[in-house]
Amino acid sequence: MALNKETLQQWRNKYLIIVYDSDTLKEYFKFKMSKLNIATLLILALLFAGMTWFFLFKYSFFRDLIGYQSDPEMKRSIVYNAERMDSLEAQIRIRDQYYDNLKRIIRGEVPVDKPSKVNAQALEYEQIEFAKSKHDSVLRKQIEDEEQLNLSFVDGENRSTNSLQSLHFFVPIRGIITNAFNAGQGHLGIDIVAEANKPILSTLAGTVVYADWSMETGYVIEIQHENNLISFYKHNSSLLKKVGDRVKAGESIAIIGNSGELTTGPHLHFEIWMNGVAINPENYVVF
Repeated sequence: MALNKETLQQWRNKYLIIVYDSDTLKEYFKFKMSKLNIATLLILALLFAGMTWFFLFKYSFFRDLIGYQSDPEMKRSIVYNAERMDSLEAQIRIRDQYYDNLKRIIRGEVPVDKPSKVNAQALEYEQIEFAKSKHDSVLRKQIEDEEQLNLSFVDGENRSTNSLQSLHFFVPIRGIITNAFNAGQGHLGIDIVAEANKPILSTLAGTVVYADWSMETGYVIEIQHENNLISFYKHNSSLLKKVGDRVKAGESIAIIGNSGELTTGPHLHFEIWMNGVAINPENYVVF
């Protein structure tokens, strides 16, 4: 016990520290400190340095320089911007090539992207003769005779249409149709404008087979239904279901949004496909 008291007393003993000028021996300042005071100051300095380090790399831009606890939203933004940059670079290359070809055409030169001229004899289709064999004629006659009484090709489409008419399609969202179905122009669905933050509903019961984000159509969800039907819901702001989820008809699956490059405002692009062919949703869904 005496040893502990002596040790503690040594830590409490004051020491006079004087700072002199080595040349003139002029005294600048002096102070008294004990070993306990020095240890306390060192501990406080270490605590201050540690807190400074923590706040500096937790709440400042230094954390981004070393990749400390990167924000998932920031990562997604970086990936999105990188993909956009690649897309823009590709568009710039196509534009530059287009202008270069225009200059070549004006100068009377051949465009660089024009296919090289192959054997001219192979391109003269008028000179190709297709001879009919006796076996081809017999087979053609046999098929034509059989198909005269076979109405499967005639009423197959009608049966498919009748089966769709018997289904009850839920309206995915109530709104205004701004762009109708037009397969000739490559618009294989309809665009519906509605209020922001409105839920998107599944038009039929089915299983989610795709739920992800793409550059052109943003957040997309695809649902497989019975009767070889598939429905697509594009440009959503967020998805409420994941791949493999079983959804009921009229169940919320996403939130309307404005994601992706091929969009000019908040809306839903809705498609229905049957047997690999896009059909007009307005023929079966009452909007």
